[in-house]
Amino acid sequence: MGKVTSVLDDGEISRILVVMAHPDDVDFGAAGTVAGWTDRGVEVVYLMVTDGDAGGFDDGITRAEMAQLRRDEQRAAAKAVGVTDVRFLGYPDGRVAATFELRRDISRVIRQVRPDRVLMPSPERNYERIYPSHPDHRAVGSAALDAVYPDARNPYAHPELLVEDGLAAWTAREVWLTGGPSVNHTVDITDHYDRKLAALKSHRTQTAHMPEGQLETMLRGFLGANAAAAGLPEGRLAEAFQVVNTA
Repeated sequence: MGKVTSVLDDGEISRILVVMAHPDDVDFGAAGTVAGWTDRGVEVVYLMVTDGDAGGFDDGITRAEMAQLRRDEQRAAAKAVGVTDVRFLGYPDGRVAATFELRRDISRVIRQVRPDRVLMPSPERNYERIYPSHPDHRAVGSAALDAVYPDARNPYAHPELLVEDGLAAWTAREVWLTGGPSVNHTVDITDHYDRKLAALKSHRTQTAHMPEGQLETMLRGFLGANAAAAGLPEGRLAEAFQVVNTA
């Protein structure tokens, strides 16, 4: 994936599809950026491949109950940044593979939503910062990138999507990757930081156990480092991406 020379202006974007492995992934990686998109009138749709049933810290909650809690938390977090359309594929948390079936299921949603831009996890392992490189993240990134190219745009791929669902081929012009080892685009989210924090606090099963102030300290640390690496003034906060031209 080479360095892009330009990024589509948000004025050229009507719809964005966010494909992530678990509830909370988008909020850790990109919720501030999403808030900026929705503020500018861009329609954003979330697609979560799993329900996050393998997450959490309470052994008294069944996995089925955890899945429902996490779906509810993701809907609340989405609302905090202006997103109302949240979809789930229901794949098993912790056991996601970049299968042909997952590529088809993501392709189906791409053809339904018809996004100009797709945001997804990086399929590459980040050795400098291992936490974004969960196996589910990398598998979803790989399947989603394959769904963007070549699957969703190829009318002869997954023919059942056209024959049974009536979904014509669609080309997404741009992909944004989060959490990977390469960064070529940074978004200043300082003005949307409070909404990012609110979104993350909506994920109570994942963040409520943290000591007071730990979440904000962690966020300001890595968002501030992103901003500094991009040459932004001291005190600014930023989210970092690798943008890939897929037109």
